[in-house]
Amino acid sequence: MPPSSAQPGKSATAAKPRRRRGEGQWALGYREPLNKNEENKKNDDGLNVRDRIVNIYSKAGFDSIDPADLRGRFRWFGLYTQRAPGIDGGKTAVLEPEELDDRYFMLRVRIDGGQLSAAQLRAVAEISRDYGRDTADITDRQNVQYHWIRVEDVPAIWDKLESVGLSTMEACGDTPRVILGCPLAGVAEDEVLDASPEIFQINEDHIGSPLFSNLPRKFKTSISGCSSYCTNHEINDVAFVGVRNEAGEAGYDLFVGGGLSTNPMFAQRLGTFVRPDQVSEVWAGVCSVFRDYGFRRLRTRARIKFLIKEWGAEEFRRVLQDEYLGYELPDGPAPELDPGLERDHVGVHRQRDGKFYVGFTPKVGRVSGTTLLRVAEIAEEHGSDRIRTTADQKLVILDIDEDRVDSITAALEAEDLQVTPSTFRRQTMACTGIEFCKLAIVETKGRAATLIDELEKRLPDFDEPLTINVNGCPNSCARIQVADIGLKGQLMMNDRGEQVEGYQIHLGGGMGLTSSFGKKIRGLKTTADDLPDYVERVLRRYQAQKQDGEAFATWVGRADDADLT
Repeated sequence: MPPSSAQPGKSATAAKPRRRRGEGQWALGYREPLNKNEENKKNDDGLNVRDRIVNIYSKAGFDSIDPADLRGRFRWFGLYTQRAPGIDGGKTAVLEPEELDDRYFMLRVRIDGGQLSAAQLRAVAEISRDYGRDTADITDRQNVQYHWIRVEDVPAIWDKLESVGLSTMEACGDTPRVILGCPLAGVAEDEVLDASPEIFQINEDHIGSPLFSNLPRKFKTSISGCSSYCTNHEINDVAFVGVRNEAGEAGYDLFVGGGLSTNPMFAQRLGTFVRPDQVSEVWAGVCSVFRDYGFRRLRTRARIKFLIKEWGAEEFRRVLQDEYLGYELPDGPAPELDPGLERDHVGVHRQRDGKFYVGFTPKVGRVSGTTLLRVAEIAEEHGSDRIRTTADQKLVILDIDEDRVDSITAALEAEDLQVTPSTFRRQTMACTGIEFCKLAIVETKGRAATLIDELEKRLPDFDEPLTINVNGCPNSCARIQVADIGLKGQLMMNDRGEQVEGYQIHLGGGMGLTSSFGKKIRGLKTTADDLPDYVERVLRRYQAQKQDGEAFATWVGRADDADLT
């Protein structure tokens, strides 16, 4: 019987199958570069740029830098040109890269597991003070990020970092970036296992290897045995999550394919149990699948989340086992999530050895070299040589004797590093924003800091858990889709018909048992100036309408749209 679309009097013919356009997957034979980024990587491995920086560019200056290195391979060692001053957000997507470039760099220090000694923190701080105009941001991937770095100073900076065992290698670029780890690894009373050995083994085995220095795009890892799940496994490209199997053996559940940006996706469980001694090999296998099968034709699809969306978890697991590991991983249990967990490790808490850790909050991650020097001093003065960064732009000092807790708390708060912060200080994050970022459309750090101050004045008794994440563009470096209140920077018209900075609003996002991306209501946005008024208004409605113990995201899910505007 002919299909209903066949025209009368004509024979129906089967439609020819449309040949699918290649995605640039190496394993399927697509080796010729399909875009400029892939061409640059084929022409020269990004790891090779270090020698040129040391021997040519640092001596001859900014104007000597090859554009393919400047806007490409420099990232393999943590370097991006920062945004030239005075360029408004309306020109972000209009100007050519060379018109946005300043002659200074952002430089990111790689801090795997967030683990620092006092000597390492001191070196990080002194570099900020001496070479970066005293700028330093704690990022939500446990790095420290500088600005105002000159290419002439980079070799000296590397020498100082490497003298204390730190590096900027593969802190950016199409590489395996910093590995997130719980800041309490090895000391938390309730952790499943200490993941530090696995983090350091991967770093030793694979970071800086040419085998993984040309991935389709960036590759983000978390490995943690934390029972608070502080490294946000749901949104990493690959995540190893501490669990215990039926025999009581501690190991890891494996997740693949998480990521946010303009196409947010939660990672999928592969359902395997990975022993600690297998982690480095399994990690390399997952990374290899991405390298060989990942989509390279379009940068917008060059993340592992698109591959696993197409294949599904079952097929990904089969390819991983059959083509890369050569053995089957056993099935394993899922992590046991608690909906009430706080993931940020702020405050004073007992360690398993009877000492205490102290977690404290810089405002939206913005610190300075001077402040970080003082943190190192405070830690040492109170008997600690272990400082940690967190995945929420916070810091933690470990190993404090009980009788020194009050003293260290007072010393930190004297530096405006709060140990018992308000909800707003504790749970507001912001990306770099237009101050330095070439992708940004609006300002973020200052706006978020002002928002915190205003909400503390207007709602001094508000004590419900609430995350407010502020992003300067759609790329979600500050995780706007999984915040209670996510703010995505955009330009908009105010009541006077003027173009001003503003934010699209996402509401009710989160991770854990109730993982969901924030709700977007058509037309819901606010100017930057009106932001405190909007957040105050919606939080007062939440307070008035919430049921006993009801979280903000739960309320958002049942509230009328009128109550959210």
